[in-house]
Amino acid sequence: MKSIIISVFITFFSITLVFSQASERKFISINNKQMAYKTFGLDERKANEPILVFESGLGSGGGGYGSLFPFIQKKYPGIVYDRNGIGESEIDTSIKTDEDVIKRLHDLLATLKISPPYLLVGHSIGGPFIRLYASMYPNEVCGLFFIDPTDFMLTKDEDSKVKINTSSLTGYRELFEINLKNIINDSSTSDGFRSEAKRELNESSSEFFKRYKSLQPIKDIPVTVMISYNKHIEDYETKMNEKLKLGINLSSWWKELDELRIKHYAEMIKNNSNSQLILLPRYSHGIHQQDPKIVEEALNDTYEKCRTSLKSK
Repeated sequence: MKSIIISVFITFFSITLVFSQASERKFISINNKQMAYKTFGLDERKANEPILVFESGLGSGGGGYGSLFPFIQKKYPGIVYDRNGIGESEIDTSIKTDEDVIKRLHDLLATLKISPPYLLVGHSIGGPFIRLYASMYPNEVCGLFFIDPTDFMLTKDEDSKVKINTSSLTGYRELFEINLKNIINDSSTSDGFRSEAKRELNESSSEFFKRYKSLQPIKDIPVTVMISYNKHIEDYETKMNEKLKLGINLSSWWKELDELRIKHYAEMIKNNSNSQLILLPRYSHGIHQQDPKIVEEALNDTYEKCRTSLKSK
């Protein structure tokens, strides 16, 4: 049963893969801990040209973007990495908050002498992470690109209304904690994944994404948000719902949560020119794996907008 829960959680909130080619990985010591990363196009990067910086989903190594690399690595400069404890990067117990995660990424970029401007790309929970980076280091970020991001803006009242409106017993925020606890308590979970799950459980207890309540406004930079909605209800979702007695009316529950997530991200970018919200009905959570070409096209558009914006300054 726990294996079902783990697989469901990963599908809901992240996609876990490793770097597709081990020979492409490089390692560097940050805070005396080895971190794995991969770069491309740095030799061709021009002064003040944007560089793509990828942040992956929960428990996911940088290789989760592997299906996208063939479409982009010969076009743009970029870096993808494994957070500490994930993939090939060593655990660092000093990383206790999401702010620590962002500081570590910042240290990695500085140590590698990869200078801004950064076009940050975040999938799933990587979406909140890049939003946090843009708040902590606003002058380094020239653009944001979200791939089916987690809704860190979902309020307690909204979550409660979804439960009432759909006659469901469990809300999204509750399910988030339930799955994190099951990951932590499962003996098959890697130490690194368990460490990351513990951090995220702490970050959302007793308040959901508590460090995201007072973020600095996003500067007027290009932002693209790709959201999949009206997804297929899979067998494993139904099994989890039944086994854990969650009492979720899945179709209507997801429909209302999709609408709220679209509303929240639309509100987030309303003051950003050269920005867009791309809605993809019936797509999976892993948009970049299901259809890397459509992601590449949107990413190319955002990259060019960033480049144009930088030239005008």
